[in-house]
Parts: sequence; structure tokens; C-alpha cells
Amino acid sequence: MNFRDLEYLIALEELKHFRKAAEKCFVSQPTLSGQIRKLEDELNVQLMERSSRKVIFTQAGLDIVAKAKTILLEARSLKEIAKSHNEPMQGTLHIGLIPTVAPYLLPLIIPTIKKHFPELELYLHENQTHVLLKQLEQGELDCLMLAVLPEMESFQQYKLYDEPLELALAETHRWAKKSSIDLNKLRGEHLLMLEDGHCLRDQAMGFCFAAGAIEDNSFKATSLETLRHMISAENGLTLLPQLAIPANRHQAGIKYIPFKEPVPSREVGLICRRNSVRKVCFEQLSNLISKTVETKLDCY
Repeated sequence: MNFRDLEYLIALEELKHFRKAAEKCFVSQPTLSGQIRKLEDELNVQLMERSSRKVIFTQAGLDIVAKAKTILLEARSLKEIAKSHNEPMQGTLHIGLIPTVAPYLLPLIIPTIKKHFPELELYLHENQTHVLLKQLEQGELDCLMLAVLPEMESFQQYKLYDEPLELALAETHRWAKKSSIDLNKLRGEHLLMLEDGHCLRDQAMGFCFAAGAIEDNSFKATSLETLRHMISAENGLTLLPQLAIPANRHQAGIKYIPFKEPVPSREVGLICRRNSVRKVCFEQLSNLISKTVETKLDCY
């Protein structure tokens, strides 16, 4: 038995399909199938029921998969411990980011990170919050950069920045010439929102509903860029985070208007597992990102 066999087993339990599991592990299907058979022989237990259509894990198989995940996570921790003692800002780092942060934050911080920490090799993964949290818990990712939510209290958190939300509307809208606007002005207005699964959707809806705004259920966007195109086509109003807004507040027929106090905003942070041994790395990284973003937000 070796770590690779456990990785095969975990992939198979996740995907319930030998070919897909083999592709994920970058091996041939016969290789993966043969190693799983050897593992069953070594453990003297049937791990799954096989058929031409699906793979059903036995209870013993499920119990062993759960333990295998723990073993692999601890094995990675051993490497991280050695790495953190030798040089905290060297080696690989797998970072997860949400879609409403990644396209706007990464171009700003990647050059700075490479300049200050040239020996740090970054692997970036973009996905929705619930997927990233699961990957972080399972040790597939080292840390996340996302909007901080109350249910993340079980993780170690490093604040990166507070990001104001602004009102986006067509330049032909009656409010287009305003320099700022009161959130309560949205009472009765229909707003376009992101689809379910985006944490920004929930945060924006919280502010808008409190002000008496109404969600336009005729359309739900898959991204902020889709929302931007809808607004430019005079299809309503929406809230966008400030880093997604050009500094001149005007772009392709869209005007961006900041809110008066109290300003709706979100906290973006770096989170990791509480028992992570790379906290020195995360502290230095978060400090650098905070300073870089602060300089950018001061330009608005």
C-alpha cells in the first residue's frame, strides 16, 4: 500500500467511475483498476461493488476512504512543516479564489507577489465558495481569498481589505449624473443579481432588500461581466465591488456611483485551516496584499 493507491481510491469514490478517476489521476484505467484490486487483496476486504454502469462503495470502503483522506492530509502536513521551517516563502502554494474576486484582484497582486516572493510558486483555482471550502478542508488547497462570511469562523482568517459596493447603471439612466447616492433610493427599484451560489449575490441582496429594492427574477447572471453587459444595454441596476470598477467610473455606456454613508461593503480575507503550518507564509502574503489593494482603492 502506498499514498498513490489511496489517491486512486479517493478519486474513484468521488467520481464513481473508473475511467474518470483514472483521468483525474493521470493513469490508465487498467492501472487504476489493478491497484484498487491489489489494495482490496492487501486489506482482505471488498471496497466496492462493480458493474458496467456504476460503482457502489461498501461501508468498509467508505470507512477506508475517510481514513485515507486523513492520512493523505497528514502526509501533506509533514511536507509543509519541513517547508515552513526551511523557508516559509518558498515552494508551491495552491490558492482558491471566488469568481467575483479573482479577475480583479489577481492582476493587481500577482506582479507584486512575484517581485517580493520570487521563490513562491502559485497555483490558482477559481470556483464558488462552497466548493473552495470543501477543497480547503480536504487539503487540496492551502488557502482561499474570498468574501468572509460568518460560517467561516472555524478557519484561521487574515483580513485583506474592505471593499465598497457601488451602483452600476446605464449612462442614460435618470441618476447617471449623480456623484453619490443614498442606498434607500433603491426602494422599489428592480436590481439584477448573480445566480445562486455566489456569496456576493447574498451580500448584495442583503443590502438591497434592507433598502426596499426588488430582485429582477427575469435574469440571473453567471458573472459580473455578464451583469455589466446587461446594464450597458439599459436592462436595470446592479451592485458591483469596487475593484471591478474602472477608476474613471465610466465604461461602455455604464456609470458607477458610490453610495453615501452607510456604504454597503464586503470584507475580503485570506483563510486557511487552523492547524496549517504555513501561517508565517499567509501572514506575510496577506500583509503584502493588504498594502497593495489599499493603494489601489485610494485611487477611487
